[in-house]
Amino acid sequence: MLVSAYKTLMKWSTPLLEAYLSHRMRSGKEDISRIDERRGLPSKARGNEPLVWFHAASVGEAQSLLVLIRRLLDDYSDIQVMVTTGTVTSARLLADRLPSRAFHQYMPVDHPDWTEKFLNYWRPDMVIWSESEFWPNMLTGIQERSIPAVLLNARISQKSFFLWHLARGAIGSMLSTFQLCLGQNQEEVVRLRRLGASEVRVSGNLKYAAAPLPCNEEKLEILKNAVGSRPLVLWASTHLGEEEIAFRVHKKLSKLVPKLLTIIVPRHPKRGRLISGLADLDELSAVRRSKGGLPQDINDLYIADTLGELGLFYRLSRVCVLGGSFMPVGGHNPIEPAQLGCQIFYGPHMFNFLFVCEDFENLKAVLRVENDDVLVEKLAIALRNPEHFSAMSDAAKDWTQRQVHIVDETIALLVPFMDKALTERKVDTA
Repeated sequence: MLVSAYKTLMKWSTPLLEAYLSHRMRSGKEDISRIDERRGLPSKARGNEPLVWFHAASVGEAQSLLVLIRRLLDDYSDIQVMVTTGTVTSARLLADRLPSRAFHQYMPVDHPDWTEKFLNYWRPDMVIWSESEFWPNMLTGIQERSIPAVLLNARISQKSFFLWHLARGAIGSMLSTFQLCLGQNQEEVVRLRRLGASEVRVSGNLKYAAAPLPCNEEKLEILKNAVGSRPLVLWASTHLGEEEIAFRVHKKLSKLVPKLLTIIVPRHPKRGRLISGLADLDELSAVRRSKGGLPQDINDLYIADTLGELGLFYRLSRVCVLGGSFMPVGGHNPIEPAQLGCQIFYGPHMFNFLFVCEDFENLKAVLRVENDDVLVEKLAIALRNPEHFSAMSDAAKDWTQRQVHIVDETIALLVPFMDKALTERKVDTA
């Protein structure tokens, strides 16, 4: 009943959805040249090969799928892979990182006519969705066409579980689209079953198995030469309000650690100009990477307001403070700096990565701090005695390296569905 009402409401809301897309285009949140993809219209031809469709909500989820995509392309030489996401940032990153025989399209807005156009054109032979982005019209369309579907890396927070539990009929209908749901841990499996999923198993968190973030070695060498022997603190993926915290920490810390350079990588690079302006008001000397600048001895801050270079900065700075954790954003992925041997510090708000943080904290592989003063104290120790937290970073890196088995286990679970889908396709096209 709820799904049917939702479909009707979305159909009536066509003018509002068009206005929504127009607003996002004006805000730079949509790719104007590819906006028709958001209406279910393709921007490239559909080949004759079997098509496996992966969907990920945004950058982090897409990144975690790349290793899996490469393995499937190696194992199934006759398939193509389509990856859909909903953000401009993820599209740009995937353009550089997707292997051959894989391509990106934007996920259409969940309007019934637009999802129908998308499915009728692409005719995917297999659907693999990541995490917990449930779009009723799209999932209904997949189900009506009897397309084999698997949900990977499923994540249902306690809050989401409570809300979905109030609409068990709707979520149960959507989850029935998937012949198999793979939960990140036993808690997720229990929640999925209680919401109506039938076949549910634990597969581990695919983010652990993602390849380390890439890095341009030439650019890394240029930066190493620019910073020389200066002590570095990296603030990765910061959000509004966190840069001011980074400024306060820098001022206190620079009194204890001379020549300190603080590197700020904002989650949204377009905020670089604003951050630079705030630094000026705080009487801190900053240079922006997007303007071609390199840090000089006179600079307090280096604002890395570019896209897709976190892998470079995780290699440049041994000491990393994770953004999104000092404001109630929910934090960002600690696995990425852990893979590259960083000493990881984060604030109290890591609720988007509860189980990952639980793993790391149980291993004493990261350090959670509650406020600025504690952070200053711990960073001072890390910078003045680089080996003090080496056991912490070693534990984090070792733990991530020991999780590579997750890809093999996930592939083994996917193979029966892949083989069945491709066999049925051959029968249909014979």
